[in-house]
Amino acid sequence: MFWDKVAPVYNLFENIYNGKVNKEMCNKVASFIDSDDCVLECACGAGMISMVIAQKAKTLIATDYSKSMLNQTKKNCSKYSNVKFESSNIMDLKYESNSFDKVVAGNVIHLLDEPYEAIEELLRVCKIGGKVIIPTYVNNKEKSSRAVKMWHKLGAGFKKQFTYDKYKEFFKKGNYNPDFYIIPGRMPSAIAVIEKDKQ
Repeated sequence: MFWDKVAPVYNLFENIYNGKVNKEMCNKVASFIDSDDCVLECACGAGMISMVIAQKAKTLIATDYSKSMLNQTKKNCSKYSNVKFESSNIMDLKYESNSFDKVVAGNVIHLLDEPYEAIEELLRVCKIGGKVIIPTYVNNKEKSSRAVKMWHKLGAGFKKQFTYDKYKEFFKKGNYNPDFYIIPGRMPSAIAVIEKDKQ
């Protein structure tokens, strides 16, 4: 699997190529997390977002489909006693409905064949009144950036690419009404925040 192969070096991309954007994005995601929250994070990757959630949440279950990525998250979050690590498929979450105060899925929507089905799963396991937080890298222009082209060529398998406007359109087409935030930079991050009680 592609993500198993790149797991050991993924932190380098996150920190060096897009470090400023990622730091601001993580801080923005963390701003939605309260100290008494039980949080589920899907597609945690190497744990970039997990580390900031762990500092604020009561508990965090960090999940990923790639076992190598999950191992990187374990290393990066080893000092946090409130984090559990579980292998999980975002399309078929093995958790009861209405289980989590916040559900986070970063930089994964554009990789999925059925992204709306994934969003429904995220909403299903989120409590009424809770939030589903979905940050996703977007292009500054309609054309793919060099970094996106490189990742795609290596085998990342992007199913969709978004500009900020296209990201908004994607949620509108799915009949969702999130609040949106944009972190500008070399590879911007668009954050959609869906409150479950608005659905």
